[in-house]
Amino acid sequence: MDLLAGYGVGFLGSRLKRLAERMQADAAEVARSLDLPVQPAQMSLLLTIRLHGPIAVGELAERLQLAQPTVTRALKSLEDDGFVETRRAPGDGRTRRLALTAKGEALLVRIQTELLPRIEPAAAELVEGLEGDFMQGLAKVEQRLAQASLLTRIEAAGPPTMWARDFSDDLAEAFHRINAEWIQDMFTLEENDVALLTRPRELILDKGGVVLFAETPELGVVGTCALMVSKDGWVELTKMGVLKSARGLKVGEFLLAKTLERAASLGMDKVYLLTNKKCAAAIHLYEKLGFVHDATIMRTFGARYERCDVAMAYRPRG
Repeated sequence: MDLLAGYGVGFLGSRLKRLAERMQADAAEVARSLDLPVQPAQMSLLLTIRLHGPIAVGELAERLQLAQPTVTRALKSLEDDGFVETRRAPGDGRTRRLALTAKGEALLVRIQTELLPRIEPAAAELVEGLEGDFMQGLAKVEQRLAQASLLTRIEAAGPPTMWARDFSDDLAEAFHRINAEWIQDMFTLEENDVALLTRPRELILDKGGVVLFAETPELGVVGTCALMVSKDGWVELTKMGVLKSARGLKVGEFLLAKTLERAASLGMDKVYLLTNKKCAAAIHLYEKLGFVHDATIMRTFGARYERCDVAMAYRPRG
């Protein structure tokens, strides 16, 4: 299981950083095998200096949209090894401009003729079939960050009013209490209910599932929802409950959206749920977020609960 992928969109930066580190580590290994004295992070510097040099350090950082200290650190070894040299700008002896040396030009030729032709087909294979959607989406994220930084957006939003938490053993009691409350209000606890509510780690998490909680600053943990690995690649969305004291805060919609987001990030693309016609408000919410009634799911899984007379499969539109 890819834990970082399962943590949701709030970890997008961490996921992209991890992706960059993985790809750069592999590129560095290829460079070493070719006896090329360069790090992947330095290649864009060399190419930009070649295309736009002589160039000041600040302009180089601006063109690559990198922090100037990051660029300065990467340049040091290139200068020390004789691939980049500093020149004084004509008419302004105080301004330093960077240019490739003959040794640097030769290195860049080898990068473009020996290293990149090895890296590019492999990179293209990684994004094959995704290039349109993924790269356009990534570009959109970059454009939005250019319009307003993450910090600016965080400050504008103010303190959060609700957030999701993953299961920990100290929340086992809340998982039991929240679900027992709504089930006993409407039905009777069945054998499957008791097993899952008393052994969530063993029966859900240890088998690759997920348990999420919704929490607010005023009320604490107010709701929960689980994804339980079933058979034939199916995953059951189950044990979704909200405390009576939190009704009206749209906790259910928040939890359901977060749980489906987690399912998608973990590659759980076959999700179903079992419920009862008495849960009309919940059924309406399920339909709103992409679940449809499914007779095959009912025949395959419906017997798990005596109260089950509605079965639904997740089929989001578009």
